[in-house]
Amino acid sequence: MKTELTINLYKSKIDLSDATRQKSIDVLNTALATGLDIYTQTKQAHWNVKGKDFYQLHLLFDDIASVLFDPIDLMAERITALGGIALGTAKDASENSVLPDYPSTEGMSEIDHLHAISDRLALFGKLLREGMNKTDAWNDQTTNDIFTQISRNVDQKLWFVEAHLQSAQ
Repeated sequence: MKTELTINLYKSKIDLSDATRQKSIDVLNTALATGLDIYTQTKQAHWNVKGKDFYQLHLLFDDIASVLFDPIDLMAERITALGGIALGTAKDASENSVLPDYPSTEGMSEIDHLHAISDRLALFGKLLREGMNKTDAWNDQTTNDIFTQISRNVDQKLWFVEAHLQSAQ
């Protein structure tokens, strides 16, 4: 259930139309919610992974979470720079994220956690690329650059997780 927030944009001398600013804000708020959600879901895996590769996966999931955390602030600040309101509470993330809920961790194997995290990284990467395409079409290259930067890191972390899954086949 996506939060609809109709506001008057704060005034800005950024040379983008109000319509472009609003569209970019909407795309950014969805990415912000999803970024917060994937961060917390990755921490859930970090805290609850069990098995023979516990330590390696515990560190991997913590590394992924740390890479996901900084862009949250970057997206929120871009939203406010465009004259919008960043929807960044846990409730906002829950309502606006494109990710499925994290599975119950009880009885999850290491492989189950790896699949859950890889699925979510892939969905987040897809969302970021969609945002890149939209903001490019709208000529909002600054927001496009933010999505590109985050996407690069998400794809790298997806590769790290998938490498573990490839060895498990």
